[in-house]
Amino acid sequence: MSIDGLIVSSTAADAEAVETIKNHHAELAGALGSLVESVLVAAERGTEIDLAHAALVEFLTEELMPHAVAEEESLYPAAARTERARPLIESMIAMHRVIGSLVDQIRRDRSPVRVAAAAEALRVAFNAHLIDENDRILPIVAADPGVSLATVTEGMHELLGGGGDCCGGHDHGCGGHDHGGHDHGAPAELHEHSIGGHVCQCEQDNADPVLDVREVPHSIRHATVFGAFDAVPAGGALILIAPHDPIPLLHQLHDRSGGRIAVDYEQRGPDAWRLRLTRI
Repeated sequence: MSIDGLIVSSTAADAEAVETIKNHHAELAGALGSLVESVLVAAERGTEIDLAHAALVEFLTEELMPHAVAEEESLYPAAARTERARPLIESMIAMHRVIGSLVDQIRRDRSPVRVAAAAEALRVAFNAHLIDENDRILPIVAADPGVSLATVTEGMHELLGGGGDCCGGHDHGCGGHDHGGHDHGAPAELHEHSIGGHVCQCEQDNADPVLDVREVPHSIRHATVFGAFDAVPAGGALILIAPHDPIPLLHQLHDRSGGRIAVDYEQRGPDAWRLRLTRI
């Protein structure tokens, strides 16, 4: 069950599994949002959409749809053990069919306008679907002493993602704790364009996807950014808007990407920090 937004689990292992699944959901949502935004920008500007379309289709085929299949094969049957959850499971599966139909439309269509419309509809539907899973399905499974969520999902990349923790498999103290000897300034190599407080005013084409995490719950904020940046191709960039200087996050992205990231500060507060994150 859920109390004040916190999921009460029957075991510590299940509590950890819940957090891992919710983080993976955030990564999927972040990646989908970044890819859809790239498609929308291309359609709006009338520029070449093929690369953005292909990247979106690849993500849908290799990540999003396998995730939906895994849910129907393992997570939903576990939740359906509880009688009151069965109508909810039916509605979740029905939403999967809607999502699948939109994915098919995105794969099939060649009209930039139609692809963009289907992509935006998919983003809205998928985000609403994840809220239901996080707030309604996971509490039921986690609270059932007769089901081990950890066992049900063990080894399932489709449900758990790559690392299973908020730092992509590394321990770097999410939330601003000590970073293994680093001070709380971002790594120097991340700031080659913003040394000494200079805010980069270089001309940009403003065609990069924008991720505003100010309204994203803190518990999944980093995972959302991880997913969005994972979707950025080499040489591409993501515009991040944050409520504060996201230095712990920058450390994590630097380690997660093997240092293949450059950061330009375009705005430093007071109400928002705007950064251009470029994959190099």
